[in-house]
Amino acid sequence: MAVNAKALTEEERRVQVRRAAVASTVGTAIEWYDYFLYGTAAALVFPKLFFPNSDPYVGQLQAFATMFLGFAARPVGAAIFGHWGDRIGRKATLIVTLSLMGISSALMGVLPSYASIGAWAPTILIILRILQGIGVGGEWGGSVLMSIEWGHAKRRGFMGSWPQLGVALGLLFSSVLMTIFLNLSGNGFYTWGWRVPFLLSLVLVVIGLFIRLRVLETPQFQQVLREQQVVRVPVWEAIRSNPKEIVLSALVRMAEQAPFYLFITFILSYGSTYMHYNKGFLTNATTCAAILSLFSVPFFGYLSDRIGRRRMYAIGAIAVLIYAYPYFWMVDSGIAALAFLAIVISLIPHDMLYGPQAALIAEAFPVKIRYSGASLGYQLASLVAGGPAPSIALWLMHKYGHSSAISAYIVFNAVVTLIALAFLKGRREEEIVREYQSAEPYIQA
Repeated sequence: MAVNAKALTEEERRVQVRRAAVASTVGTAIEWYDYFLYGTAAALVFPKLFFPNSDPYVGQLQAFATMFLGFAARPVGAAIFGHWGDRIGRKATLIVTLSLMGISSALMGVLPSYASIGAWAPTILIILRILQGIGVGGEWGGSVLMSIEWGHAKRRGFMGSWPQLGVALGLLFSSVLMTIFLNLSGNGFYTWGWRVPFLLSLVLVVIGLFIRLRVLETPQFQQVLREQQVVRVPVWEAIRSNPKEIVLSALVRMAEQAPFYLFITFILSYGSTYMHYNKGFLTNATTCAAILSLFSVPFFGYLSDRIGRRRMYAIGAIAVLIYAYPYFWMVDSGIAALAFLAIVISLIPHDMLYGPQAALIAEAFPVKIRYSGASLGYQLASLVAGGPAPSIALWLMHKYGHSSAISAYIVFNAVVTLIALAFLKGRREEEIVREYQSAEPYIQA
């Protein structure tokens, strides 16, 4: 791919930096909106509509199992789109991932239930969930690199935190819309109310594509093109040259990802089934948590640029460990105000990790294999952390009959993260800064 010799002016560069941050944030928000809709529906709707012949416990396990399949597909998406992201560029790849995610989610909105087409209903649901997972698996790496590689060398944590905001925005949009249609549809929620938020995915995808098409390819990838350093099979090269970084990038996410899906997804099932809180009350609490994250994620990303990425991340892992037991004590109190507070502030320890996480993982890999390496490391955590977390929590509750076992599970994840962080050294700061200095932005021909 050729680039012409016209360098961007400083003003043009600033415009591209802003566009890259906005495009990354909006795109990930849409992707996570679709993904969280599924999590909410898996907790509140899918057991009844797609697994009606199972008792409530088994039906909930089956719904969470389909959710896990999406997580299992994420490393596949990371490998597929990581390969192309390191070969043809971040921008083109991100357009495909966004389209795949939106179409899969919209089709869920028109999927007939088990009562209409029998076993085909959960089968098609599983296929669409896998496609969702593949789309998300390729989305994250490209989004954070689009923002980080257009940003300033000394603000990698802050710039990397913007696409991370997509989680909070996606959670916010999905929670708000699900709550709105839960109230508007009333008794019709199980027939049509839950479907509307899924169908709205198509509208959001059109908006996201419009924004992303206006962003140029990142300067650092253009540098790879100019110097003809494109790797033929970047995924294999990442595995061959950086296996330690890939594995540690996955393990370092344990304290962030597993508790997140307990605080946001599992709590909807746990709170309504075991503690008998109103479903609307629970979704309102997760909505407030998402609003708080809009401020805490970029703040902790910014703070990591000031005090150091590893130090900020270690503080976050310790905060998750400390909060594991108080969280469930407050929810189990039966006092609505305490339970609401527990859910709202639960994402603050998570955000201490999630704000600096994009930069922490991305800067562990060189530019020419960064999309592949960072994506694989990030998404492999789905197999051991986020994916099985709700099912493990449900099993622990069923076996022991008390939430203390779930708190112990959260503590375990935090300890694994702290150990992995100690071994994830990353690349030298001087080497990373040189990559920024040598990658003057050029316009593609």
